[in-house]
Amino acid sequence: MGVDFGLKRIGLAVSDPTGTIAAPLQTVKRRAGKRLPLKQIAETVREWEVRHVVVGLPLELSGNENEWCAEVRDMGRKLADRLGVDVSFVDERMTSVRAERAVRSLGLSRTALRDKGRIDAGAAQLILQSWLDREGSL
Repeated sequence: MGVDFGLKRIGLAVSDPTGTIAAPLQTVKRRAGKRLPLKQIAETVREWEVRHVVVGLPLELSGNENEWCAEVRDMGRKLADRLGVDVSFVDERMTSVRAERAVRSLGLSRTALRDKGRIDAGAAQLILQSWLDREGSL
């Protein structure tokens, strides 16, 4: 499962059973000042029989980690502990931009284009796909 952590939403994606192709799944809303919505994510993990979670790491354009990276790593560790799955981190630079371009290219209505959840789930798909491509080439 791919995860794109954001301040307002968490995009999720899953792969096909062969681990070849990632697909956007859903977006889980976060509430400011509240705990990470682990229960909703755990339900998705069980439903899709997830064995590995890939979390996007929001590196700076220079490739350096920032404060948000530390928070994302902490959330990833919490997921691993709570869900009993392995967690990997991958560079997510530019995934939201690429996901937004992909969503816009679909020719959706203006209302659908305003749905930021589509972009977050699309970013999670790109995060997962990059990991699947890398792992398949090892």
